[in-house]
Amino acid sequence: MIDMTPACLTTAGLLTALDDGRLSDPTPCRDMDIAALLAHLGGLSLAFTAAAGKQFGELTDTGPTPDADWRTSYPGRLAALGASWADPAAWTGTTRAAGIDFPAEVCGLIALTEVVVHGWDLARAARLAYDVPPALLAAILPHVASFAEDPVEGLFDAPRPVADDAPALTRVVALTGRDPHWQPPR
Repeated sequence: MIDMTPACLTTAGLLTALDDGRLSDPTPCRDMDIAALLAHLGGLSLAFTAAAGKQFGELTDTGPTPDADWRTSYPGRLAALGASWADPAAWTGTTRAAGIDFPAEVCGLIALTEVVVHGWDLARAARLAYDVPPALLAAILPHVASFAEDPVEGLFDAPRPVADDAPALTRVVALTGRDPHWQPPR
């Protein structure tokens, strides 16, 4: 079991610092501006919370949709996501997200990876600091590395080269095909 609560709370903390005037700004996540990335985070937090509890239905069978109250509702959703996966039972058996059934342990790693990588995307786009506990990065590095040889279209792009001794967060984002040195245009 991995406690993803720190990553969820760190990402949730970014939301209060986002400037509404920058919602249409690009992010390092291909084809997503800040608003689209927020909608994705808000939806995935609900879906993966339901997946942790093996609560199958609309949340685990469909993709995310945006909410107008993201600034107030999404931090709570992210906190609930972390809390739901703090239950060891969440990591056992089979669960579902986006209509796909898979081992709960894999689902938990996907949820954690989504929170960490998209948290980095948001932080980078908004020029905010983003720190993830080393233990969480150590947990997701093998997961993202498993896609490096054969990236899945729509999931990750081809990995970006970085030094073997680069910081763990830099290696994680580079393995997902993001430019770890990406900067917003303004």
